[in-house]
Amino acid sequence: MADDYLVRIGKLIRDARQHRGWTQTQLAEALGTSQSAVNRIERGNQNISLEMIARIGEALDSEIVSLGYAGPMHLRVVGGRRLSGAIDVKTSKNACVALLCASLLNKGRTVLRRVARIEEVYRLLEVLGSIGVRTRWINDGVDLEIVPPAELEMESIDAEAARRTRSIIMFLGPLLHRMDSFKLPYAGGCDLGTRTIEPHMIALRRFGLDIAATEGLYHAQIDRSVSPDRPIVLTERGDTVTENALLAAARHAGVTVIRNASSNYMVQDLCFFLETLGVEVEGIGTTTLTVHGVPTIDVDVDYSPSEDPVEAMSLLAAAVVTESALTVRRVPIEFLEIELAVLEEMGLDHDRTPEYVADNGRTRLVDLTVRPSKLEAPIDKIHPMPFPGLNIDNVPFFAAIAAVAQGQTLIHDWVYDNRAIYLTDLNRLGGRLQLLDPHRVLVEGPTRWRAAEMMCPPALRPAVVVLLAMMAAEGTSVLRNVYVINRGYEDLAERLNSIGAQIEIFRDI
Repeated sequence: MADDYLVRIGKLIRDARQHRGWTQTQLAEALGTSQSAVNRIERGNQNISLEMIARIGEALDSEIVSLGYAGPMHLRVVGGRRLSGAIDVKTSKNACVALLCASLLNKGRTVLRRVARIEEVYRLLEVLGSIGVRTRWINDGVDLEIVPPAELEMESIDAEAARRTRSIIMFLGPLLHRMDSFKLPYAGGCDLGTRTIEPHMIALRRFGLDIAATEGLYHAQIDRSVSPDRPIVLTERGDTVTENALLAAARHAGVTVIRNASSNYMVQDLCFFLETLGVEVEGIGTTTLTVHGVPTIDVDVDYSPSEDPVEAMSLLAAAVVTESALTVRRVPIEFLEIELAVLEEMGLDHDRTPEYVADNGRTRLVDLTVRPSKLEAPIDKIHPMPFPGLNIDNVPFFAAIAAVAQGQTLIHDWVYDNRAIYLTDLNRLGGRLQLLDPHRVLVEGPTRWRAAEMMCPPALRPAVVVLLAMMAAEGTSVLRNVYVINRGYEDLAERLNSIGAQIEIFRDI
């Protein structure tokens, strides 16, 4: 009973800290204690006095004791409202998590500009803090400073935080250069069916990494005598697989060639960041990358990740589904051209500004204005392909868009085992989606959306699609337990409210 009480208090403190936007290290500094002590408190592994609870509450501006158990976050949506005005796209979630992992390559100080304040980032920051990396938000909480220790404390890793993010898998590439053996918790993240790490291992074995998986941990051993003697051919053109290979190659003395590499947006941002570390990368934007590794990296760097094309697609879909006129600014157009071509075929009325350059100096941006349109179902099926094809993460948004179009649309989500199933949750809101098999959904439109109360799907993009449909449905809907949305979007409800939505955040009493 006492242990359960400590765990509940620890979770309250963790939630209050995250709401404040602080890392464990920042809270420790405010309390005059260590990050490891805060870590133990939040995990319920340390007795805590009422005086300490009061100090924590004062530091976090949160009455911990009177709050009770916070419980999951829910959204109450008053639908049928038109959106208007303009909204900026935030920086890329997937680029930010890759860059956090990449910061482990550098012995110096790394500053990342306009980092996405999302749960996925918070989980990685907790993991980094638990192994001795000092991170803090600077410039009014907009930017993130990362300073690694001389030696990482892998035995203190926050396993709970690590298991809640699949991004932890990208620690393998940097860590194999820092120690001869280490342990990592199994990777978690969205529930999208079976996703093995074997494609990662095929690439990383070429750098001497060997892994045995037992009791919820990856046990890693590195053989320093092994190094790539020919080009690495990835068996899967995956984003995180390519990033892991890049991270391993960045500090490998010599030249590493990576073939069948992803050229997607987060991979390009990682390549640009590696160049600021002094690592030469040839072939950025292609499927063959040539990396000139640097054995030791000790530089102070400042980098601005580009905007998120999937969030841009989310906002465009919000405008389409609610039949609104909306301007979406800072759209990374290179990574949405296929999606826009499909939408043009369906009859979308929109225009775009001339291109301009993102803060990273490389990515091309535009501002897009979307207007209410009479859409027709596309002739061909909607299906993802590796970049420059239609982005796998944008496929779910076409389910909601197809639902407001005239006719039948076939969506073939061939990559993930479960995600197409989650799209049928739109039927609870008046959609007419027929599941043909675990990968294919037939969408019949147009849809007369209706309000409903339902649990949030356990996958990020289908969860947002359900939220968009609720925004289009007349009446009041409730979407319960939206943690998965907070994993990938920063203040999404508040930002949608700024352009005309009516979404209330609440918790159960």
